[in-house]
Amino acid sequence: MAFTIGSTGGHGVVRAEGELDVGTAAELREAVGTALDRHATLVMDLTAVTFMDSVTLGVLIGAYNRTRATGGGLAVACTDDRVRRVFRITGLDKVFALYDTVEAAAAAL
Repeated sequence: MAFTIGSTGGHGVVRAEGELDVGTAAELREAVGTALDRHATLVMDLTAVTFMDSVTLGVLIGAYNRTRATGGGLAVACTDDRVRRVFRITGLDKVFALYDTVEAAAAAL
């Protein structure tokens, strides 16, 4: 899996597609780190993700903690009900702000 690193409105954006699991976690962590080296705020674009496991949540929590420590922020764009369910059942929907689009997530930061 390849991750796309970009920006919108002065915020870093990491776009992922397909399944995010233990096999893609290291590459995701690297992409997130690269984006956060460039921007204090980050939008995780998960709109094309169809599956996400707990290891991926760990990467997102690490990114969240890094942005908070530097006064930045993190928002998640996510539309798939199965992926949103992972956030809900773990209670992380109360930690991460979830939006339907990258634009809405960026505007919230």
